[in-house]
Amino acid sequence: MRYFVAPLQALRKSPQMSTPAPNYTLTYRGQLRTAMQHLQSNSEVITDAPVDNRGKGEAFSPTDLVSAALASCVMTIMAIKAGDMGHETIEMDARVWKTMASNPRRIAKIQVELDLHIPDVTDQQKLILERTTKACPVARSLHPDTQKEVVFNWQ
Repeated sequence: MRYFVAPLQALRKSPQMSTPAPNYTLTYRGQLRTAMQHLQSNSEVITDAPVDNRGKGEAFSPTDLVSAALASCVMTIMAIKAGDMGHETIEMDARVWKTMASNPRRIAKIQVELDLHIPDVTDQQKLILERTTKACPVARSLHPDTQKEVVFNWQ
């Protein structure tokens, strides 16, 4: 894997960047903690290294965010498709399990369990909605060795 490291001023002017300004900025706050700012909304997310990697574990770790992003993406894709099908009421809750591997340290497996309630959804629509989640950009961006398991609990 190759990384390009340059000062922020250089990145803003770099012809390698596809847009004139970044989407988010990050600041290292010390003690293995970062703060990310989403520039469009001005919202902020804090990350901490996990306890098993010398951190305090007081916030989401970067790998927690990756795992949660998978669940969020699956839920968003399903909600878009359900809306396209004419469903206005969509209730979803998710639980996420992340399994780490070592040598190299990485996410080995992400398990997502979704509880879904969409009034008047048919069995055929459920099948279409479940298949639609395969289009999740987060899932497609994860390394092929990362196992992804999504369970749908229709209520």
